Amino acid sequence: MVQQELFMAFLRVGLLGYGGGPASIPLIQREAVTKYKWMNDDEFSDILAIGNTLPGPIATKMAGYIGYRVAGIGGMINAIIASVIPTVILVIVFLTFLASFREYSFVQGMTNGVLPVVAVMLGVLTWGFVKKANDDLGWLKVVFLVIASIIIIEMFSIHPAIVIGALILYVLIKPIKKAGVVS
Repeated sequence: MVQQELFMAFLRVGLLGYGGGPASIPLIQREAVTKYKWMNDDEFSDILAIGNTLPGPIATKMAGYIGYRVAGIGGMINAIIASVIPTVILVIVFLTFLASFREYSFVQGMTNGVLPVVAVMLGVLTWGFVKKANDDLGWLKVVFLVIASIIIIEMFSIHPAIVIGALILYVLIKPIKKAGVVS
């Protein structure tokens, strides 16, 4: 039953995640956290953060890890196949179709219409992370980190994985405050 749920969850992600890996993240969260409750939002956020620091497509990495966590090696293979195979088949079919009809306005409208949907999905996911970060850090630190990240990534063209990796490194090596010690 778990293998079937894993397959169906990541099959839906593979079939509906238009716009690339980042567009699949809200779908993965819905399947793994909301629908099947394989993990909570904190655990999902940790997987997403670590997955973004590693090379390769994020949706595949998350499928592999979540599948492994839920059902071991078999679950990992199952989830990766479910998330990749539909995409490969759809790419072959759609690119063959689009190449034949790319001059038609309905095809151009269809490809342009997907972008706003992906933007809304990412916005909803981002707002959920901002609200969760507020619970842990408070608004002042959250706003500071959001603005600092935008400046570092956009103005200095630093890859987001480097920013995430630096933050993870900071958290791992920062001194831990002892309770009751006044400095």
